Amino acid sequence: MNASPRPLPGRPTPGPGAPADIADPVALFSASYAQARQRFRDAAGRRGLPVESTVLDLPGADGEELAVDVVRDGPADAARLLIVISGVHGVEGYCGSAVQTGLLDLGPLEHAIGRPVRDTAVLYIHAINPWGFSHARRVTQENVDLNRNCIDFDAPLPVNAAYGAIHDLLLPRAWPPEPADAAALAAHAERAGAKGMQRAVSLGQYTYADGMFFGGQAPTWSNRALRAILRRHGRACRQIGSIDIHTGLGPYGHGERIFASPDQDADILARAQGWWGELTSVHTGSSSSVPMTGPVQFAQFEECPQAQHTNICLEFGTWPADRVQWALRAEHWTWRRAAGADRTAAARAALKDAFYPAGADWKAAIWRQGREAFAQALAGLQDVPCP
Repeated sequence: MNASPRPLPGRPTPGPGAPADIADPVALFSASYAQARQRFRDAAGRRGLPVESTVLDLPGADGEELAVDVVRDGPADAARLLIVISGVHGVEGYCGSAVQTGLLDLGPLEHAIGRPVRDTAVLYIHAINPWGFSHARRVTQENVDLNRNCIDFDAPLPVNAAYGAIHDLLLPRAWPPEPADAAALAAHAERAGAKGMQRAVSLGQYTYADGMFFGGQAPTWSNRALRAILRRHGRACRQIGSIDIHTGLGPYGHGERIFASPDQDADILARAQGWWGELTSVHTGSSSSVPMTGPVQFAQFEECPQAQHTNICLEFGTWPADRVQWALRAEHWTWRRAAGADRTAAARAALKDAFYPAGADWKAAIWRQGREAFAQALAGLQDVPCP
């Protein structure tokens, strides 16, 4: 799919029945982590909202400061909290950052839905993996997939034997892969089937520290930062909704709403469907994604056990899966093999394009659907009880 969305209208006068909008949503999207961070912080400043920063003691790709920036819009003691997360997978952060910046620019929360909100706050967690965002990598500085890292490290680590069978085929000695390596991987994929192969690669693995989709052997800096933020802002809440924004799976420009809950209880699913409408699920096979170990939603449940949780991953499609997977493998190969600076830069540029298309049509579609999902969640929170 590569159809352009309908043009968005200009910003109407906010008021009941007339939600605010952004006149030029494409202008929300940035060219670098540093620019995205500044735009997000500027949007908070225009609203008079303080920015709480957790700084990483490592430089960015251009020597810039790296940090997780958090903005809370609403009362400190609100019983209802909507969390919007960007940058779990580093290079995917451009999309989520633009949506967060635009949402702040809509003005007070009631402007987003055209009616009053009550006892509600929104928590924007910007660039939870700032190192990956800045360096155009999907992983953290520890080479860990943050969305596989939120597990109980006091328990035995999960085992993904299927990944071990293809580790050296995914990341062979030479790049591009030699014909024999390519043929062996293709034969394995034929035997496993499309979903089986996807599961083997992306379920999460905890054995190969230099491998893909590595879940780590301890909580990462980003994991610890996220949990501290959740404890500060979520422990007093009775209802928590969240939208975790990702890119790279599915048709170009389409925002798949994936039910994201460690608890598959039918009542939770029904509540989420009441907010967002049709949802897909990794557990039923209806999603473009597959089940994974240790997603960030586990941290939300564990750090805020007193609340009811209603969560989705909002996954925006970019390019065909083969192109995205090739870019992932090529970039990871340059890191694993310590390739030269030119090869590494080219691979990271290709990875950025795989997860962040340059087209104005794609960017406009992302804003439209991101804003819609936000408004639906904000409205849904108004209708749930807070015992």
